[in-house]
Amino acid sequence: MSENGDGEIMKRVHEEDSNEDVNLPKKRYYRQRAHSNPIADHCFDYPVSPQQMDWTQEYDVSMTEQSQVEFADIGCGYGGLLVQLSPMFPNTLMLGMEIRVKVSDYVRDRIKALRKKHPGQFNNIACIRSNSMKYLPNFFRKGQLSKMFFLFPDPHFKKAKHKWRIINETLLAEYAYVLREDGRIYTVTDVEDLFKWMTSHLSAHPLFQRLGDEEMKADPVVEKLFESSEEGQKVSRNSGQKWCAVYRRICDTSS
Repeated sequence: MSENGDGEIMKRVHEEDSNEDVNLPKKRYYRQRAHSNPIADHCFDYPVSPQQMDWTQEYDVSMTEQSQVEFADIGCGYGGLLVQLSPMFPNTLMLGMEIRVKVSDYVRDRIKALRKKHPGQFNNIACIRSNSMKYLPNFFRKGQLSKMFFLFPDPHFKKAKHKWRIINETLLAEYAYVLREDGRIYTVTDVEDLFKWMTSHLSAHPLFQRLGDEEMKADPVVEKLFESSEEGQKVSRNSGQKWCAVYRRICDTSS
């Protein structure tokens, strides 16, 4: 998009924010391609190590002094899940990680507007633009996270691109590292082949154990997974099917 186009977007956003009754940003000003190549070189700011990350840029100082980020929504899209979970866990810091620049801009502006409209609320959610496939350990310490979400990830249909899928053997080792014991991975997709791929890889990993139906029903987060994202709502409008699986991070008995 041209510089003039970017300027027009920011002008409209600022006009909306200047209203006495603050309006949320409009998605139509932030549209871009549905997917982004995770292997391509992108320009990202990322810390050398988790200790170098200044979370006060994303959350109130008082919150970062009391706790650390515990929930990570990988490929958070337009931030629907973050907004749904924020009032459910008001004292838990949650982070959305999104590779697409315009989409991450939208989520940041959305959170900013929500905080203005609802003083004292939504201070526990934030979004950064980053490539979690490359830089996840740069942001999170060992055992820091209690929940990770992978909602409607890019299926990368071609066999040659399966290595780009967000759930794979190599990346699961990183997820096991940043997740604490009894932490959970939540996956949802409308692509049956991808669902089988993700569950087969997760089930084969020695540090992840799939939850049964009753355990999933008892988890209040699960019901929020299907309709909170724009992709999930689109699948529902098209009468599509959705598959969900949740995995627990179990103890490493080999050490």
